[in-house]
Amino acid sequence: MRPDILNPLFAEVTALKGIGPGLAKPLERLGLARAVDVAFHLPTGFIDRVERDELMAADAGRVIAIQLTPVNYKMGGSARAPARVHAIDVHGNYVSLVYFGGNSGWVKKLLPLNEPRWVSGRLEQYGQDLQIVHPDYVLPLDQKDEAGGREAIYPCSEGITSRRIAALAAQAIERAPELPEWIEPSLKAQKGWPGWREALAAIHADPSEAKARERLAYDEIFANQLALMLVRGEARAKRGSPLAGDGRLRDRLQLPYTPTGAQSRTIREIEGDMAQSQPMLRLLQGDVGSGKTLVATMALLIAAEAGAQGAMLAPTEILARQHFETLMRMLSGLDVRVAILTGRDKGKAREATLMGLADGSIDILVGTHAIFQEGVRYKDLGLVVVDEQHRFGVAERLMLQSKAQVPPHLLVMTATPIPRTLQLATHGEMDVSRLDEMPPGREPIETSVISEDRLAEIVEALGRHLGSGKQAYWVCPLVEESEKVDLAAAEQRAAELQMRFGDKVGLVHGRMKGPEKDAVMARFASGAIGVLVATTVIEVGVDVPNATLIVIEHADRFGLAQLHQLRGRVGRGGGKSHCVLLRGAGLSETSRARLALMRDTNDGFLIAERDLELRGGGELLGTRQSGEAQFRLATPEMMQMLMVAANADARLLVDQDRGLKTVRGEAARTALYLFERDAAVALLRAG
Repeated sequence: MRPDILNPLFAEVTALKGIGPGLAKPLERLGLARAVDVAFHLPTGFIDRVERDELMAADAGRVIAIQLTPVNYKMGGSARAPARVHAIDVHGNYVSLVYFGGNSGWVKKLLPLNEPRWVSGRLEQYGQDLQIVHPDYVLPLDQKDEAGGREAIYPCSEGITSRRIAALAAQAIERAPELPEWIEPSLKAQKGWPGWREALAAIHADPSEAKARERLAYDEIFANQLALMLVRGEARAKRGSPLAGDGRLRDRLQLPYTPTGAQSRTIREIEGDMAQSQPMLRLLQGDVGSGKTLVATMALLIAAEAGAQGAMLAPTEILARQHFETLMRMLSGLDVRVAILTGRDKGKAREATLMGLADGSIDILVGTHAIFQEGVRYKDLGLVVVDEQHRFGVAERLMLQSKAQVPPHLLVMTATPIPRTLQLATHGEMDVSRLDEMPPGREPIETSVISEDRLAEIVEALGRHLGSGKQAYWVCPLVEESEKVDLAAAEQRAAELQMRFGDKVGLVHGRMKGPEKDAVMARFASGAIGVLVATTVIEVGVDVPNATLIVIEHADRFGLAQLHQLRGRVGRGGGKSHCVLLRGAGLSETSRARLALMRDTNDGFLIAERDLELRGGGELLGTRQSGEAQFRLATPEMMQMLMVAANADARLLVDQDRGLKTVRGEAARTALYLFERDAAVALLRAG
């Protein structure tokens, strides 16, 4: 149970004054469901307002506050025309106060003629004249203090202003209690950090308060690292079954190529882990095409050689069936029985699989979440392999592990190369193996960045590509046309390409039902479809060696890591593959740099590091509900700066006080509750 001292902060957001039905939706869009969410919704910048008594062109571009007197109105003749109020300062200099879409009666009431007002807003040069568009404040002179000198700017949503969020944040901070200090005293003194509540209030009052921001970031990182240390300690304290393979199956395996040095090293590490009574906790990370499936196959064979069962969990049915087919092909001729179980498997086939698991006649099971649902029983589950780790949380992992009589060995894999900072943040409880070599025969994918103005040329090139007997992907960001966002829609693009190429064009997206989606994918894999138009549902796991071209529309709207994953759908067979990144017009310098990096390198680890710098780690981090890391206060820059110190501090605390029962340990417990590191909190409750 959460400590009572935190209850006011964890109250529903409706407990804050002034929140009615009108604010509910915009707050929901921002993820602000509780007072603590508002308190942790930090400002991203500030308006530095300067007071003036005279209008000056030199101030154009700055936010000023000044006394103005309206002298005449120029109301638009149509609903679209702006309303202009001409006003003068105390020296007689003119400025236009401009309102778009405003009701003229409302403007006249706000700015009555010949009555001085205190006005604040961004001064702009418009031709030879000065203007302020939609002033921030228009106040009677006796209320001028309401327009303070520095004002925090918050991330907003349609229907709520930054100023309104600031008012709610002030209420949330009032609910924030003084908490016991969990930071090691000498570190706090060395860094010059304020206390927790003081830091929270300071950052909302002045977003430029660097020490306050640093302190809050450290708190979140520390809580995350402490949680991972406790989870790791709990896992390491358990005893499982040593699984020592004798090589009889692996020696007979017909491999498609000689394993790379990285694969051989990783297999030895896994073999060493599985031979211990302490359950393996290992993360296998490797770039697209680096051969993770071969390593996983070897691990599953070690379990089978030792007389135990192995289970491989995949995030989608498409990927599960692909893994099943790969294993069946690789293990043909071996005395190993492989089965698959997904949500679609019903009736006698499902019953036969469940019976085989229970009596031990099935050695390896591949599937989706269905493999750890109620009713699924294993005779001796010794190894769990989780593919695409970032798609699952701690809860799913624990459910699958609970199917074993003793804690099984665990190997989790990700095709998303993880920078060291995020590795510590999300997988700090695991040992790490990294596949940093490519198997022989994998050619680098040639990437081009092309303007969307040349779309017709790309379609012509696609026709030539299909004529040569090859296949292609065409990726769009949306499923259907959006009035608000001018992006290509998958359905529209598929229709246009079908007009040109007929039934050679298929469409797959996330809104389709599983069987329908699988049917289209099967036709593409068999070659019946030449062009697969898709949303990012194909990002992970689709393997069609004959597909050697991928076109990604509006590539500037995707993250680097996502682009790299999409590009990895091609280049999976022999010969050269190509990736075309279609860009929009008017790119920012950052967007140009990102696309240039994609063009110039196929190194997923380099791309991941750059993606962390540009976009942050949210995409790679799990959910708060699952007990995975979710960072709201710590930016990627802060993580890189503070992670090592937080990791060392958490490790020291756990070594000295594993049960968190000392004064500082109790304070650290409060931090775990505050930052909702659920898995660690559950362990402490159990302990």
